[in-house]
Order: sequence, then structure tokens, then C-alpha cells
Amino acid sequence: MSDRKVRILVAKPGLDGHDRGAKVVARALRDAGFEVIYTGLHQTPDMIAAAAVQEDVDAVGLSIMSGAHNTLFPAVIEALRREGADDVVVFGGGIIPDEDVPRLRAAGVRAIFTPGTPLSEIIQWVRENVTPRAA
Repeated sequence: MSDRKVRILVAKPGLDGHDRGAKVVARALRDAGFEVIYTGLHQTPDMIAAAAVQEDVDAVGLSIMSGAHNTLFPAVIEALRREGADDVVVFGGGIIPDEDVPRLRAAGVRAIFTPGTPLSEIIQWVRENVTPRAA
């Protein structure tokens, strides 16, 4: 058993320049006791996967406001698989229509949080669904 904190990478894939929500969630997770790494804007799926491996994270939280979620979420999951990190939990949020959620979940996204989701709900979900990965 490890006493290390859960490590979460918060990332903004694609060309979307709206990162306020990602920063708010990253800070809330940090304040809740998680270790959080924020990648900044305009990350490619391969950059996100490489950072996840380098930082040895347990989860990746993606924020997508551009409408490219059906492309970017699966691309990040595939990039994590190529890096041998398919045990990293992927969750995310943004402007995502309800009808797209089943497709994203089928692609491997464990949870989707849309605008208006209380931060406490995101924190509780992480506590219940993300644990430190085996060394």
C-alpha cells in the first residue's frame, strides 16, 4: 500500500483557448488534497499522454469547450494506450451535449462533468473513482 496522494493531470487539448474552468477545477482538486499538474493550453493528445507518463499520474482530467470532444477524448485515450498508460483514469468536462456522453463513455471516458457541476461533486467523484496506480 502506498500513502502517496492521487496525482491528476488537468489538460486542455486542441485549439480551445478557454481555460478558466480547467484552472478552477485544478485548484479545487489541489485544495482538496490531490496533487495536480496543469499542462496549459493547446496540448496535443500525444503531449498529454507523454506528460501523464512523465508525471506518473493516476488520472487525466480534460477540459474541452470547442466542440471537438468526440475526437479529442478518444485521441487522448488512444495516446495513453500507446504510452502503456491505459490504466490512467480519464474524466473530463466542458460543453458536451448529453447525447454525446454515451459515446464518450464507450470510448473509455469514465465521467463527464458539464457546466454548472458543483466542484464538490467532481472532488467526490475523484475520491471514489481514482486511486494511486501500482508502482
